[in-house]
Amino acid sequence: MAVAEELGVEVDIILYMKQPPDEALLRRIASGMDGPVEDLVRKDSQFKKLELDADDYVGDPDAVVELLARRKALMQRPVLIRGDLSSTGPLEACIGRPKEKLYEFLGS
Repeated sequence: MAVAEELGVEVDIILYMKQPPDEALLRRIASGMDGPVEDLVRKDSQFKKLELDADDYVGDPDAVVELLARRKALMQRPVLIRGDLSSTGPLEACIGRPKEKLYEFLGS
């Protein structure tokens, strides 16, 4: 939020735990990623507790979407998205880490 304000960019914040993206939106986000699709998945303690293998998600948008549709807490954040979320058109997306990525994405 602070970076967006600093750059004078208007943003919408989606609280994904309260309003999780459905599979169709997750697919659009995955296909619009500027980096590896597996970056959408948090490899944190919950990921390890579920005994998931990070290699199962490398380059596999279907596996990433399936996992995130079931386990919304494993979605990396923040995810920055450019495009109309309510349509079916393409989106541009990136993970907002490190912080410099925020400036690159919001500034372009």
